[in-house]
Amino acid sequence: MAYRIIGEAAMLVHFAFVLYVAFGGFIAWRWPRMFWPHLAIAAYGLGITLIGWTCPLTYVENWGRERAGEAGLGEQGFIDSYLIGVIYPQNYLVPIQFSAGVVVAVSWGGLLLLQWRRSRLSAEESETKSQP
Repeated sequence: MAYRIIGEAAMLVHFAFVLYVAFGGFIAWRWPRMFWPHLAIAAYGLGITLIGWTCPLTYVENWGRERAGEAGLGEQGFIDSYLIGVIYPQNYLVPIQFSAGVVVAVSWGGLLLLQWRRSRLSAEESETKSQP
């Protein structure tokens, strides 16, 4: 039973990872320091997509599932097992990946704009406080 829980937990963390790669940049709008962890995770997600790196969560999920007597993800990995053909058809893979990249770029562009506006407002406040 514990191994099955490990496999299921790894699957849930996988889903959270994919969602964070796509939408984590928006969290940085509220907490700007979260940009750096998102940059690292988005870069790793890009490496998984473009280079074909295997996510360590795949190993953990396979390990837990196989020890629980279930089938692991095999060669396919998380996205092929849970998303392609389930959430969206195979022929939409490239548009989905491109859309995820656009969402990340928009979130980072929005963060840049927010930071610029915040620094501008801060400078204006400092200027008005220093005037007699």
